[in-house]
Amino acid sequence: MSVATSSSQTSPTAAESDPNTLGWMQGLPPPQDRTVAFADSSFRNFPELRWAWSNIRQLVPTVNVWRGAGPASVLPREDHDIGASASVTMDGRPMTFARMLEETYSDGIAVLHRGRLIFERYFGALKPHKPHIAMSVTKSFTGTLAGILISEGRIDPQAPVTDYLPEMKSSAFGDARVREVMDMTTGLEYTEVYTDRNSHVWALRRANGMAPLEPGYDGPTTNFDFLCVQKKQGEHGRAFAYKTVNTDVLAWICRRASGLTLAELLSERIWQPIGAEEDAHYHVDRVGTESGGGGLSTTLRDLARFGETMRNHGRFNGRQIVPGSVVEDIARGGDPEKFKPAGYTTLPGASYRNQWWVTHNAHGAYMARGIHGQGIYVDPKAEMVIARYASHPAAGNVANDPVTLPAYMALAKDLMAGG
Repeated sequence: MSVATSSSQTSPTAAESDPNTLGWMQGLPPPQDRTVAFADSSFRNFPELRWAWSNIRQLVPTVNVWRGAGPASVLPREDHDIGASASVTMDGRPMTFARMLEETYSDGIAVLHRGRLIFERYFGALKPHKPHIAMSVTKSFTGTLAGILISEGRIDPQAPVTDYLPEMKSSAFGDARVREVMDMTTGLEYTEVYTDRNSHVWALRRANGMAPLEPGYDGPTTNFDFLCVQKKQGEHGRAFAYKTVNTDVLAWICRRASGLTLAELLSERIWQPIGAEEDAHYHVDRVGTESGGGGLSTTLRDLARFGETMRNHGRFNGRQIVPGSVVEDIARGGDPEKFKPAGYTTLPGASYRNQWWVTHNAHGAYMARGIHGQGIYVDPKAEMVIARYASHPAAGNVANDPVTLPAYMALAKDLMAGG
């Protein structure tokens, strides 16, 4: 996997692709050439996706994650102009934090330092009160919920998946253990190549409701049906391989163990306790099942609240929300040797644990990551959390990492130095 950078991109710039400037979905009705739709998959095209990722609810069915009846938790503000924070990209280009946001098509960024909101900006179609799709950042919520249920004794990570999901007996997961699912070390035939319409990830999208069904389609039309027909390839437990179906199996286990839907579980265990400002929502399949691997949409500040909860060892809003042992297990990370064969050149020495990406860098940073640039970056040493939503034309984060990760580390060092 090569390290791509924004310097070679041929797509329109962030300014040129701004959805407000281009007039996507403006007008009553919007002009046909400025309409973004699900049925023709135009919502996945660039630059249309720059509008779509902030407006998923207008495209597909969703279910609410209730914030509860209580007040929103306070995020103390202490504004700093960090736009000039200087870094060097992985290919040696000088960069500033402000330029990084532009080059990587940021829709919103929130930076917390020692619990204070020091920087918050919005671009494109995103606004403070609007949810933006988190893509695979959703996985880290699912993994954290699983960790909470493990701490309560409701899930045994060493148990066979079939202890919770007997329906999976004849699938690839029939001889897998929960821990292998949590850390994505299962051996599956499933592939996740976003640019290949024949990759299994597109079949998953058709099943979970995030891609339309073509005429004559006769494959699975629900998340559950798709999971039950996955085939094994290789041995479980040997190596990390990033495959969203693992997270959807884990979400199903969480539902079984808790007796709640994923939306109810997230609301009860995380969203209400953190004092979220706004309801979140999941996109759902044709029988109302949430996508635990990529379907969550939240506001930016609420995403930052969750990141701050993790940085504080699970404590936020005056209470212990995630058991400290769960956070510490995530922050320690998984086995870098099992991670290495996956070939993530922008993440040398990293690992994957409980649906989180762990850098093992000098600051002990760990991340929730989603395609097109979604992320939570937790830097324990610098006491910094960055929540970011984006609509980069390239799905894979190899297009973001060479610019964003050095900028995050440089900012962390600036904050530690009192800059």
